[in-house]
Amino acid sequence: MTTLPLDGIRVIDFTQVMLGPSCTQVLADYGAEVIKIEKVKIGDLSRWSLGSDPDGLNNPVFCSLNRNKKSLALNLKDASARKTVQALLETADVVVNNFRPGVMERMGFGYEDLKKINPRLIYAVGTGFGLTGPYQHKGGQDVLAQAVSGVMRRKSDNSHPTSIYATPLADYSAGMHLVQGILLALLQRDKTDEGQQVAVSLYNSMIAMQMQEGTTHLMRQKDLNWGAFPLTGVFETTDSAIVMVGAFKPNPLRDICEALEIEDLSQYPHYKDFDAQMARRPELQAIFRDNFAKNSTAHWIARLEGVDILCAPVRSLPEALKDEQTIINKMILEAGETAAGPIRLIGSPIDMSAAQVTVRISPPQLGQHNDEILASLSEVQGDAA
Repeated sequence: MTTLPLDGIRVIDFTQVMLGPSCTQVLADYGAEVIKIEKVKIGDLSRWSLGSDPDGLNNPVFCSLNRNKKSLALNLKDASARKTVQALLETADVVVNNFRPGVMERMGFGYEDLKKINPRLIYAVGTGFGLTGPYQHKGGQDVLAQAVSGVMRRKSDNSHPTSIYATPLADYSAGMHLVQGILLALLQRDKTDEGQQVAVSLYNSMIAMQMQEGTTHLMRQKDLNWGAFPLTGVFETTDSAIVMVGAFKPNPLRDICEALEIEDLSQYPHYKDFDAQMARRPELQAIFRDNFAKNSTAHWIARLEGVDILCAPVRSLPEALKDEQTIINKMILEAGETAAGPIRLIGSPIDMSAAQVTVRISPPQLGQHNDEILASLSEVQGDAA
């Protein structure tokens, strides 16, 4: 049996929706025993994200974030349930939550409480805006973080309306930052034999994602916008669309013109260098649009690649999921069958030659592992007596 990097690590997971579950799924994929604490009868809110799955048993949103975990359904308002959780926490290496600040403390599971009973515990927290400060109690959500952090205002063309990015960037980024923090804390614990608190927020992750742009503003008071460069853009073709990045070459405009079979615009003084091209970006983009519209995406991909200009077809997600490269990269995992059909999941983007991700535990039904977990606790407590 393959030894995974996190074998022997126990994680008590209070998280729900995406930030926290995306973090704990990575830990579970790589060997950690992740015990997911869920509300009785309700469970993780993502079990109910799609109205087309009224029983909440095999919701794709929940399934996408919760493989390789065990589900323990408890009523944490009940003293005996809290006692059960405390017994688990005494044996845990990591506890993760993404509640608003103060919620865990009110249940008696704050960091200061838990480090007294388990000094080696890694206490990982994901919030919307941080553990302190003016926004600490504001409800955290991906779209809000996009807005407040400046991400939503950034666009490659100012004529485009301000809009929500359709994929939850903040949730995923913060989830992966939380994984990093937990792994760093586990490494430090090997040296000090002490745990610590690790905290991330949607807000910080969105600020960090803009490290190049933010630093350029702080140091030069200038706007850096890679998507608004003059030789970069998305252009409609006769059958779809293409994205082109005219960069990383001495004279990319000349090569683009060669691919488009038009005169070399770089010979004109008003297009001679980057600054001149930026000043006339709308004109250049109009020329590109007119020419790309004359032929197919495949035609233009071949022409641009022939002169070593970066380009790609603009695809839909279903098209990307069917791509041969997606299959070769093992980005689709099979996780069993249900009455509603097969469970097919997005795989891990991390490829480790000695630690391949598999689905050891299918996304659990609510409370599926109650008997197993409670029985193991009884055995431990019996041995201790």
